[in-house]
Amino acid sequence: MATIHVRNSGETIQKEREVQSFLESNGVFYTHWNTEKLPAELRNQFQLDDGDKAAILETFAEDIQHLANTRGYRWWDVISLSESTPDLPSLLQKFEQVHTHAEDEVRAIVSGSGVFIIKGKGEVGYFDVFLKAGDVISVPEGNPHFFTLTEEKKVVAVRLFVEESGWIATPFEDPSFIRN
Repeated sequence: MATIHVRNSGETIQKEREVQSFLESNGVFYTHWNTEKLPAELRNQFQLDDGDKAAILETFAEDIQHLANTRGYRWWDVISLSESTPDLPSLLQKFEQVHTHAEDEVRAIVSGSGVFIIKGKGEVGYFDVFLKAGDVISVPEGNPHFFTLTEEKKVVAVRLFVEESGWIATPFEDPSFIRN
């Protein structure tokens, strides 16, 4: 279950219904997948080969197809990041810049955890969405945001795309953004 920290107010939102309502009011799609069906040998595994990634996609094929059918996604893959990822600090530096996309940015957290920092509507300002295994989120196209790791520094996620080119970021300069 995701937890939200609203930067402007300092408010923390933890109850499922309130998390869902807050995200929906800010145009962010949020749902859950059952990660218990992930094979035991892939749970908490953060160094994945192509066979492992294929097994993850097969495990969640029905969930992926449901999202694809209802939200128009046509391509998907698996990303795995951990302290063993080559050049992780440089990679995170690239991710940790506020940006937008010409399509939704979707992540289904399979293992580990991550955090999306998203610009909310109106007076809300930026908020952090701390995601755990089973959380599925879609930041709307054109909405300023970025994704990074939590202190755990481990995540495996399924990414879904409309365009085959996948993850293409457009930098977004925002003087109202303050790093915590």
